Parts: sequence; C-alpha cells; structure tokens
Amino acid sequence: MQYRFSDYMLDIARRELRKDGIRTPVEPQVFDLLAYLIQNRDRVVTKDDLIGSVWGGRIVSESTLTSRINAARRALGDNGQAQKVIRTAARKGIRFVADVMEVPPPEVLATLQAPRDRPSIAVMPFRNLTGSSSQDYFVDGMVEELVTGLSRIKWLFVIARDSTLIYRDRGTDVRTFGRELGVRYILEGSVRRSGSDVRITAQLSETETGTSVWADRYDGEIGEVFALQDQLTMRVIGAVDPNLRKAEVERARRKRPENIDAYDLFLRALPLATTAMPEDAAKALTLLEQALVLEPGYAIVHGLIAWCHEQRYLRGGLHAETQAAALQHAQAAIEAGGDDAMALAMGGFTIAVVQRDYRTAIDTLNRAISLSPSSALAFGFSSIVRAWIGDDETAIKHAEMGIRLSPYDPMIYLPNVGLSFAQFFSEKFEEAASAASRASAANPKFSVFRYLHTAALIRLGKPDEAKSAASILVALQPSFTISAVVAGKITTPERLAVLATALREAGLPE
Repeated sequence: MQYRFSDYMLDIARRELRKDGIRTPVEPQVFDLLAYLIQNRDRVVTKDDLIGSVWGGRIVSESTLTSRINAARRALGDNGQAQKVIRTAARKGIRFVADVMEVPPPEVLATLQAPRDRPSIAVMPFRNLTGSSSQDYFVDGMVEELVTGLSRIKWLFVIARDSTLIYRDRGTDVRTFGRELGVRYILEGSVRRSGSDVRITAQLSETETGTSVWADRYDGEIGEVFALQDQLTMRVIGAVDPNLRKAEVERARRKRPENIDAYDLFLRALPLATTAMPEDAAKALTLLEQALVLEPGYAIVHGLIAWCHEQRYLRGGLHAETQAAALQHAQAAIEAGGDDAMALAMGGFTIAVVQRDYRTAIDTLNRAISLSPSSALAFGFSSIVRAWIGDDETAIKHAEMGIRLSPYDPMIYLPNVGLSFAQFFSEKFEEAASAASRASAANPKFSVFRYLHTAALIRLGKPDEAKSAASILVALQPSFTISAVVAGKITTPERLAVLATALREAGLPE
C-alpha cells in the first residue's frame, strides 16, 4: 500500500486522511499523531517525542497514548499484529514504515487521487477565446456547472474545481494531468463569443493513453446568459455520461479476469442489459449476481438486475417468479440508491412495468431527474411511463429532453419509445412513426419499436409499409401476438384497444 501526502499538514482543515483517495475521518489528536509520524518517517519516534509534539508536553497516560496509536493504525488499515504502516520498535518507540509518495502542489490537495476502482474525471479550466477577460465569469461558470453536474453521476468521482485552477495557464498534455491529479479522464474545452453568438467546444480524453474518447461543439445565442450556460452545460454532461460508460465498458473488457471486482462485473453486464432482449438479460444476470456477492448493497447493480428481470418478465412469459425477482431488486435499488439517479431510474421503471404502481414509479423517476437533471436515462424511462399513464404532454417533453441531452447514447431508443407511444396516442402518427424508426435503428433486435412503427404506419394510410414493418417484427419475434401485448397491460384498456385495432389491420397474429 502506498500513501500519498504533500506534507504533514495534509487537508488539516477537514481533519481527514485520504488513503488511496478514500476519505477517512480522523480525530484531531490522531491526525496530529499521524502527521508527526509522517513528517519524521526517517526515524523512530519516542513516547517523549509524541507527548511533546502532539500533546504539547501535557501529561498523557499510557493507555491514552496506546489507544491513539491504535486509532492511527486503524485509519490506515493497519493493526498491532501486522504493523505494515506503523511499526513498534521494542523499548524505543514507533515509526511510520509504509511507502510515501509526494503529490502535486497544495492547490490540488483538496482532492488528491480518486478511488482506483471507480472512474474519475477532472474538468480543466476552459479556455476563454472571446478576446476579453470580462467574459471570464461566463467561462468559469461553465466549468463550475460542469463539475456540479458531473458530481451528480453517482458512479463517477469528480475532482473539485479548485484543484484544477492551477492548470489554467499550463500547456501540459492530458497524461500529465491524469498522473498528477490521479484521474482516468480529463474534460477540456473552450468558449468563443462573437457578437451574440457563443460556441462551446468540449473534449473528453483518457489520461492513460492520451486518446480522445469524445468531442463536440455547441452553439447558442447569448440572450439570457445564465440560461444559455445551463442549457449548454446539460448538453455536455448528457454527452459525457454515456461516452464515459462506453469507455469504462471497454476498459473492463481489457482487464485480466483475476482483477475483476463488482464494478467491473457491472460494466460487463451493462451492454448486455441495454439491448432489452431477454436472452441477453439472462447473460447479464450471471455477471450481476456475482457482483452482488462481492458488494451486496450495490444500488446500481440491484437496479440493473431489476431491469433485466423486467425484460425477462414482459417478453419471456409473464412468469410470477420473474416478476417477484424484478420487484425485489427494484425496491432494493430504490432503498440503497437514494443519491444514485441511474439506480433510481431503473428501479422506478421496473416497478411501473411489473407492478403497475405508476405513482411510486413517477415519484422515483422524478427523484432521479432531480438528482441528475442531465440523466438521459431517467428522462427516457420517465417518458415511457408518462405515456403509459396518459400524460402525453410531459412524456413528449421528457423524451425530447432525453434525446437532446444525449443524441448518440446507445440507449437513445428509450426516449424514442416514450415519444412514439405519446405521439401515437396524441394522433401525431408521422412523429410516432419517425420516433419508432429511430428507436429501431438504435436497437434493431428489439420488437416493441416495430409494433409501434407498424401501428403508426397503418394510421398514416400506408398499409404496404405497415405490412413490411410487421413482417420484420414477426421475424424478430416469431411468438408475437396482439393478445400478448394486451395482456401486458402496460397502459389503459382504452389505449390498448386502439393499439390492438391498428395491429390487426396490419395483419399481425391475434
């Protein structure tokens, strides 16, 4: 184990010690004791040394001294038997013997290194290309909002903004940034203004290789400057989230099997689960159950398990045991994921499908959106549930927000499903057909989009195209029947009747 310090006054304001990036609250006296040991790690420290430096020469009992040394060991994961960090020299004193590595200047000590088992990111100061320092407030505000927004992504460790300010005028490459800040990813960007037009560019890079993961630009008009700032920030975060997930999935695939932990098992399961196909969900569950063995209270794993069981329930026979498993894990995700928008979104959506408890589902999805207003996943699930309950206006708004936040997300089919449902029942059949077509392009194997597309084409008076879409649907899902759609009871009987009539007109099997 290697401990990172800059000097013995490490983060003294908060009285915390960071061991491999994990914050450990430490009592003031224990902190001071550790600080003194680290500062004097080249020698054995005697009892008199500690009393003089830590306790200011006051009388300290032997038991008090022993208890503080034991507490210092516990803070670093050590004990009196192992003595891998603080070693006792018989009849002489104690010495700090673990490896120590110096870290960057004091300006970056607020965060030090991010946890190694979670993805980590630093948002560097954006370049002000407006030609005027008077726009620094706008540029700095963008970075502040990005840090705040990214911090809402539970699975992501975000370096505090103050820790990156020293890099404002440094022309170092991303690998150096990553090494000094201890992060896997760097987000850089610039702001250019010409008259009332503003252009934001952003680039996400992997620090180990220096390669670009994603880059894009966003244009807008100043108008209300802070409204524009909010809009652009949400779009950047909405794009960063899925691209980070994709990069992390690839990283997990490259790891040797013996190094897999709960998070990596989740990452390996994610692309299987997001196809929304029962056979892929079954494969994902094998990985996710292993993850729960390693970390039983892992909220997002419970959420993904719930969603996988929901897929197997709705398109695998409506079996009671599958329904019960989906509900169990959905509730666990909601209970454990109070600050995890992704876990809440999956749990809420699953409850909507398998229990038809739309009130709980909507409340949970609203919590997810409140936690992470840039979560395309939460908006996508919300749009579908809103459409099912007949709130087409909100469903359309949430679907459009999900699409706008993350237009290239592999799960872009979710808001398009919600949009297709809502537009179909709003009798906007052209829009419904377009949304269903986009969803099909994003996830070609999933059949739900196909029957929505078929129904919309029938109502547009395009029977030949509808029959073509229906034939693709049956080829993808030979067991498809209209009665199974109705039996799923995903929406009101009246809406199901309208949908079923259109599907019959297209010649689909009863």
